[in-house]
Amino acid sequence: MKLLLIEDDKEISEMLCNYLAAEGFDLVSAYDGQEGCERFRESRFDCVLLDLMIPKKSGLDVMKYIRQTSTAPIIIITAKDTDMDKTVGLGLGADDYITKPFSLTEVVARIRANIRRNTRYAQASAQEETKKLICGALMMDTEAYTVAKNGVLLDLTAREYEILKLLLKHPKKVYTKEQIYNQVWKDAYLGDENAVNVHISRLRAKVEDDPRKPVYIQTVWGIGYKLGEADG
Repeated sequence: MKLLLIEDDKEISEMLCNYLAAEGFDLVSAYDGQEGCERFRESRFDCVLLDLMIPKKSGLDVMKYIRQTSTAPIIIITAKDTDMDKTVGLGLGADDYITKPFSLTEVVARIRANIRRNTRYAQASAQEETKKLICGALMMDTEAYTVAKNGVLLDLTAREYEILKLLLKHPKKVYTKEQIYNQVWKDAYLGDENAVNVHISRLRAKVEDDPRKPVYIQTVWGIGYKLGEADG
């Protein structure tokens, strides 16, 4: 796990670096806010340890900079211990707050807890994202097994749903009729195109504004079908 430590007190910085390196962390140090932003821009970090009272650019400004592009945990390490400082720091995107003097074992525990929490959040967000497949005005909820167009639920058969799901999950891929049949019917394709053609036609009638000019389910002549780049 890679950490960024932004601390202008070199004695504290060196102590933290030595201890955290011994705990298996990869440390990058910065001694002022400007350097901290530069180091953050150069690499990806699992957690940031940030002193509020640093030169050139304040800890609060560094926090704002980090939060423009990253959800990496930020743990404030500072001598300031007022409710206002905590409220401002946490309100600007800090995840935790440790006051000097601190216990090194506590710092390690807080780092690991925040990284673990952030990892779980990222995984949950990714899983939630994959439950919803969207193209233009169409939205498929793979958990609820529903498809809506402009918020209105569509009445699809199981095979129509699976064909649309296949195209939505792989929007750049062109599928042959044989590939669609194999993956949706779960059976060997014997060259009969009628089953796929009929289901594509019925699906278009339900999802397209004008089935004669399909936007969502497009024909790639001589090959098969693909998802169209609909604007909604």
